[in-house]
Amino acid sequence: MMSRPLKVTAVSGSYKLPSRTAALVQAITQKLGQQIPIDLHVVELSEIAGSLVASYDPKALPINVQQDIQAIETADLLVVATPVYRASYGGLFKHLFDLVNLEALIDVPVLLAATGGTERHALIIDHELRPLFSFFQAVTLPIGVYAVEADFENYQIKSEAVKARIDLAVERALPLLKHRELLSQEKLLAI
Repeated sequence: MMSRPLKVTAVSGSYKLPSRTAALVQAITQKLGQQIPIDLHVVELSEIAGSLVASYDPKALPINVQQDIQAIETADLLVVATPVYRASYGGLFKHLFDLVNLEALIDVPVLLAATGGTERHALIIDHELRPLFSFFQAVTLPIGVYAVEADFENYQIKSEAVKARIDLAVERALPLLKHRELLSQEKLLAI
């Protein structure tokens, strides 16, 4: 049992709302919240995109964007999802993470997800997202979630296979999250 709610920051990398990517993020965080107590902060790229490009210095950005970056840097768990744009994540998605402190995500678990038009982009999780978070020395969780247009109806997941993948991703993440919580408690007791 977790001693406090897990600080989860979810990043939806879509440039518009509503979006399938945002729906996927919502489904993953909802499933996670059914399993353990979470304190959720959602970063919608579509809502901060205009402000995000204002500077390469996070301190010069509007306060709401600074708060989103701080939520990413202080999360116990990141849930990160992006739509596929020409076989990769978009430039503003990358720019958001360019503004994150280089050492803030060391050992932070990251559940990766993506949406695309067809199955041919499913490897974005392993070929684009894992390397990005490896750079930060984050711990990418073993099961990612990928969904295509046909998996949604009215921006809701209708595919039972995608729902099962979400269940599996969360199920496989829980032991690591609980283990990290125990280690954190042991460190506090040792002080």
